[in-house]
Amino acid sequence: MIIDATFWVAISFLIFIILLIYFKIPSKVKNILDENINKIKNQVDESEKLKEEAKRQLAEYEKRIGDSKSQVNKMIKEANDQAEKNIIKSNEVFHKLIEIKKKNTEEKIKQLKNQAIKDIKNASVKIAFESIEKLLLNSLDKSKLDKIYSQSIEETKLALQKKSS
Repeated sequence: MIIDATFWVAISFLIFIILLIYFKIPSKVKNILDENINKIKNQVDESEKLKEEAKRQLAEYEKRIGDSKSQVNKMIKEANDQAEKNIIKSNEVFHKLIEIKKKNTEEKIKQLKNQAIKDIKNASVKIAFESIEKLLLNSLDKSKLDKIYSQSIEETKLALQKKSS
């Protein structure tokens, strides 16, 4: 028999296989692989649980966001309604104030008009008395009387013009 390198490689290979079986290497490798597979399965299961939890939380937050949006819209509507009520109330108060000021102004104008009429009457009476006094002081001559009468009428007109302006 010829012992060549191929023979020794085959013998070495068989010894290697026998040693692997003797030290139970394939079962250890299988156990290690099974452990890795179980770890990976556990990680996948855990990630699926986390994914489901994330979906649940996402749905919950979306619901909260929807509720918040509806609450915000409700608050905005209430604020707009309140603002409209305040505007209407302010307009009513403003119109009442304007109406009061208008009445007060009309009353003042009426009082000033009455006062002006009184002043004109007083001035007319005063001028009339002054005219009569002049007439009495002067003689009762007809020509003088006509002249004083015309003059007093002119003075009255001038006095009334001054009072009215």
